[in-house]
Amino acid sequence: MDQIAPATGRPSEQPSVNRLKIVHWICFGLFVAVLGLVVLKTVEPIRRPETIHWPEAALVLLTATTTLISLSRQLPGQNVLLAAAVVALIGGGAQAIGAATAIPFGPYFYTEAAGPRLFGLLPCPVPLIWIIVILNARGVGRLMLRPWRKTRVYGFRLIGVTAALALIFDFGLEPFAVRVNDYWLWQRMKFPWDWYGAPVTNFVGWVVTALLILAFATPLLINKKPAKSPPPDYHPLIVWLLLNLLFVTAAFTHQLWLAAGFSAVAGIIVAAFAIRGARW
Repeated sequence: MDQIAPATGRPSEQPSVNRLKIVHWICFGLFVAVLGLVVLKTVEPIRRPETIHWPEAALVLLTATTTLISLSRQLPGQNVLLAAAVVALIGGGAQAIGAATAIPFGPYFYTEAAGPRLFGLLPCPVPLIWIIVILNARGVGRLMLRPWRKTRVYGFRLIGVTAALALIFDFGLEPFAVRVNDYWLWQRMKFPWDWYGAPVTNFVGWVVTALLILAFATPLLINKKPAKSPPPDYHPLIVWLLLNLLFVTAAFTHQLWLAAGFSAVAGIIVAAFAIRGARW
């Protein structure tokens, strides 16, 4: 057996798997710690200078990192990186076009608080935000649809649920970004309804962009050699709920009651369906 085992590659693979697991837990721990700092910074805004934004920037970077590392434990690393590049390119490109032309989201502009710009137009965190949203929403969708994973229309259902979860995430993100931190500002439109400044076109643009991203990224995120019965991965749900908790806390602190209520109810419903699906 000692001679056969090296031929399978398992002994050499095991240390790398263990190292990846350790790195993942370290990054996840840092993510939780920085998230706690951002929550405290949101709750106690009077004690901080308005120009200090590094905790939010660190949170975006750590969230994207722990998301990609977690996914790399299930898929080949090159697939994960290529999928992340596709998400960042399409999502970031759509936001850059939107900032320049108001298409497809509506008229808005980024403030200095959003961070340094790529090509003088797109804030650096924006492509990472799309990676966070799409990959974690897809992970949550997989939990919710786990009982139907062997059906013929599972892939289309997963794309639809992922786009819906991305839309729900944006409903929590907009008040946090616009009313709490002033990362971007919306110009008024003639639509009779908006969500804390964000027009209806913004949410239509989010769904369309999410569907376009998934059309190109999904083939890279399919495990070509799946295990017979892979265990459910709760990491995307935990990340999604923790970020949702940040939105609820920020909205509640700034008396944005409708936003706080929506994000709280959405988080409970999504968690219930995801846990139910994972335990099916």
